[in-house]
Amino acid sequence: MLTSNPFAELAVFLPPIAMQVYIILMIVAVVIGTVWDMLHKSSGQYFTQRQEKAKAAATTELSGADKASLAIRTIAVDVATAGEFCNVQRRISHVLMFYGFIFYLVMTIVMVFSYPTNATPTPAMIPLLWNIGVIMLLIGGYWFFLFLRVNVAKDGQAVFRLVPADLFIVTLLGSASFAFIWEIVQTTGNLAATKIVFGLYILFTTLLFGSVRWSKLAHMFFKPVVAFQRRVEEASGASSLPAPAPSSERS
Repeated sequence: MLTSNPFAELAVFLPPIAMQVYIILMIVAVVIGTVWDMLHKSSGQYFTQRQEKAKAAATTELSGADKASLAIRTIAVDVATAGEFCNVQRRISHVLMFYGFIFYLVMTIVMVFSYPTNATPTPAMIPLLWNIGVIMLLIGGYWFFLFLRVNVAKDGQAVFRLVPADLFIVTLLGSASFAFIWEIVQTTGNLAATKIVFGLYILFTTLLFGSVRWSKLAHMFFKPVVAFQRRVEEASGASSLPAPAPSSERS
């Protein structure tokens, strides 16, 4: 199961072009949702004003090499290892979700567009990475949802008391969970059950990518920009924030 392309089996009841068009529509939905969110929150204007303010307050002029170094550090620390989280458990859960989501998303696109049917055998590594991504998502996501959310861990609220901020994690877990269940049900040969679970998978996936305007998915694009700008401000002397505490103190 872990090395079989589940999307190739869809040809039994769904033409390959349908999933390909669906993925294109989801990409368009993410772009529209992100732009809509930026316009609604005036994010572009905010970043421009912040950059101008930081430039005026800077005491040290940074070279292109300095900024390149800061960009690399931002990617290596804030993006690749979720360095903004001081809590180790939250950091691990986010790393699992981040890389799991990347494997899940990229391998889905590869399988749907490059190996849409069994006429072209799918290299075993591709569905294996897809499954690894799903499992990483499920581990990191349910760990975060059940134990690490602020309203649960800090405020003592019930696990299943949902707020608008939970829209992203709920739809993400729904998409990954039903993707995995669909793959399992598909191996039983029960076409009716396969169609039902596949429909639930598509429902949650559509909600995930179609709700960008209201969920935290767009933050995946904004957070690296904010982290980089913060590093630039600290390095140029423009930041009004106190210097971050050593990692030993923060832990």
